[in-house]
Amino acid sequence: MSKIVLHNCRPFLGAADLTSVSNSCELSVEVEEKDVTAFVPTGAAWKEVLGGIKSASWSGEGFWEAGAGTVDELSFVDLGQVRALTVAPETAAVGAPAYVTGALRSNYAQGASVGDVAPWSAEATGTWPVARGVILHDPGTARSATGTGTALQVAAVTPPQYAYATLHVVSFTGTGTIAVRVESDFEVGFATPTTRATFTTAAARGSEAIRYAGPTTDTFWRAAWTVTGTVSALFVVGFGIQ
Repeated sequence: MSKIVLHNCRPFLGAADLTSVSNSCELSVEVEEKDVTAFVPTGAAWKEVLGGIKSASWSGEGFWEAGAGTVDELSFVDLGQVRALTVAPETAAVGAPAYVTGALRSNYAQGASVGDVAPWSAEATGTWPVARGVILHDPGTARSATGTGTALQVAAVTPPQYAYATLHVVSFTGTGTIAVRVESDFEVGFATPTTRATFTTAAARGSEAIRYAGPTTDTFWRAAWTVTGTVSALFVVGFGIQ
């Protein structure tokens, strides 16, 4: 991938697609620096450190909107809750790079000075490892019937690694349910798919982050879903191995 200008970053937090109401998105991953510098016989004056506990945080801001399903409603309701977080820096097309984790909605603010465009800002603190991976299902394709997504070659899961997956149901209409899962296979044709992780069956907007411990030598992965009743759902599935 070549260098890019950020103009189509796709942040998804909980059931909110923040793309059209945000103009700032930052995901930070850090490792604690632990000083283990000791006396050395050579007298070399160099500091020695070890990597400690890792942490992650997300922050975003943009243009405030109120009403059902808007950034205000979803941010206020989710405050203090752990929600799925998916950040796709360039686009949310299937196969696009993405970072996935679970995050605590730790801060939400709105309001400014008279005459300003009403803003919002929010922060979330990671509670799981951040996995770098891909988008398995894009948010622009509504699903109303049982089906499977595009097979992508990602990697095998080798202990102590986990496969992490996020689901964001950003729109749901009708009466019924949709059950989304992540499948793997050793070949692109998925002649013998194996379900590796299953999200909670959804009957409304919502989100979830799940993980699979492995091991598996399968390197091809895809999203799949089962629809019951008469529904139309827009959802995003992010996937990564860490």
